[in-house]
Amino acid sequence: MEGIRHKMVNVNGISMHVAEKGEGPVILFLHGFPELWYTWRHQILALSSLGYHAVAPDLRGYGDTEAPTAITSYSCMHIVGDLVALIDSLGVEQVFLVAHDWGAIIGWYLCLFRPDRVKAFVCLSVPFMPRKPQMKPVESMRLFFGDDYYICRFQEPGKIEAEIARYGASNVLKKIISSRKAGPPCMPKDNAFVIKPDTPITLPSWFSEEDLSYYANKFNKKGFTGALNYYRAFDLNWEQTAPWTNTQVKVPVKFIVGDLDSVYTTPGMKEYVNGEDFKRDAPMLDEVVIMEGVGHFINQERADEINSHIHDFIKSF
Repeated sequence: MEGIRHKMVNVNGISMHVAEKGEGPVILFLHGFPELWYTWRHQILALSSLGYHAVAPDLRGYGDTEAPTAITSYSCMHIVGDLVALIDSLGVEQVFLVAHDWGAIIGWYLCLFRPDRVKAFVCLSVPFMPRKPQMKPVESMRLFFGDDYYICRFQEPGKIEAEIARYGASNVLKKIISSRKAGPPCMPKDNAFVIKPDTPITLPSWFSEEDLSYYANKFNKKGFTGALNYYRAFDLNWEQTAPWTNTQVKVPVKFIVGDLDSVYTTPGMKEYVNGEDFKRDAPMLDEVVIMEGVGHFINQERADEINSHIHDFIKSF
């Protein structure tokens, strides 16, 4: 990680940790769950060497960034507020946005609320999810996928944290990162992460023990509650975004997903991503890339290819 600079920035009432490298147009990288700025290590090094200023924060509740206790402090309004303040602190009007998983969800909100701050968006794994006014999202997920669907299992404060503590952050992170199971992701009540003490978990070739140690140390220090509160604010986001119902995202977008990603293999997702509805909701969608043989953590598993996809798209702006 040579040459990556670290700093703390006061944004939107909290202290945020930011990793950065390079000079030039800003690329803002947003990580997902259960990750950190560190998920973008390959992209930071590659894109900064191509003449960009790569900026990757630990999002609110993660890593070395402050973690407010209240669930209501993790709404999309709060997180987007953090990012707008971060962009302001960089002294630029617009950024290129690259985001994955929960970072992608927040990225879509940033594009929806403040399209004036985003030149173009490279979105990994999670497509735009238009607001459905008929039913709150968690209720809808429970209806479609059952009580064991992971987002439903994450809702009760303290419960999944206790399960993580039972098996240890390192084992849980290893299980999540190494999983190749098709969606929808469900968690049995007796053993949410299906960890068997007598069955060792093998890390994939693209994620080292050193990488795992970095993640585990940060989560052992911070805990998982801040990260899980994003899921617990799903319904709050639905309430707050009522004014944006049926609003299109009008930012240039390139969407990339692995064909083995548990998001992409969740029922209905392939049809949406590859059909007309995604293009209707994001009319400036430039390209959809389905990468074969790739799972959820696409920016780490196929780092070089993702670096090329990002550069090929943003260099035209």
